[in-house]
Amino acid sequence: MKILVFGATGQVATELQLQGGDALTALGRDRADLTDPALCAEIIRQTDAEAVINAAAYTAVDRAEQEEALATLVNGTAPVAMARAAAERGLPFLHLSTDYVFAGQGSAPHRPGDSPAPLNAYGRSKLAGEAGIRAAGGPHAILRTSWIFLAHGANFVKAMLRLSQSRDRLDVVADQIGGPTPAADLAAALLTMAQALREGQPGGTYHLAGAEPTSWAGFARETFARAGRAVAVRDIPSADFPTPAKRPLNSRLDCATLETDFGIAQPDWRDGLERVLRDLERA
Repeated sequence: MKILVFGATGQVATELQLQGGDALTALGRDRADLTDPALCAEIIRQTDAEAVINAAAYTAVDRAEQEEALATLVNGTAPVAMARAAAERGLPFLHLSTDYVFAGQGSAPHRPGDSPAPLNAYGRSKLAGEAGIRAAGGPHAILRTSWIFLAHGANFVKAMLRLSQSRDRLDVVADQIGGPTPAADLAAALLTMAQALREGQPGGTYHLAGAEPTSWAGFARETFARAGRAVAVRDIPSADFPTPAKRPLNSRLDCATLETDFGIAQPDWRDGLERVLRDLERA
């Protein structure tokens, strides 16, 4: 099955290209800039692909507080235009979203049908995209995730390893709880879902995040332990590490319906971490 992917250099797009092979065409910003929604929609109208995956996004969470219009253009307006073009042709449209659409209250995992209430501009921009994609009326799947990591690009694992080169003690936030998610597992899930939707499987909104939930501090400790880095981690509250964009404290995601509908089990993020560390050693 031919698949058209928007995004070429991001973490999930990189894995999609590794796993999708010659049947997948990935378009970078030079060919499909999401600040031009009409162009992106026209590409879909002209494609010979049988499914479309949007793995491109505005992801600068803190900067979005000053650039909400731009974030909404890329994360909201463009995906909606793309979903409408895909719906016109009956093409499955798959889209990555985020745990940041939730306020993060309580401690129970968020289910796909729970009411969203984003705390920041980035979350609002992603929520706008979700609503428009559903309203487009075509076959679609929205896959929310959290805390993505890979050997490629900028992410928490690589930041911790970089800091460990010059520090033997780090303060890391411990009251934000979520599921670190290997990009490789996200890419595999999207490819499986694309094939299923093409064969007539109903879509909808789903969650995929790593198990078991942990804090950023716990994620850091596991990274250092597996990488053999002697770095002490001190737990701190979010209030001690203020950021322009407020983060949800509870980013746990209930992934049960993804396994029920598509047979995709929730991955163990520690297995993914081990793979990423091996990749970084070989780099």
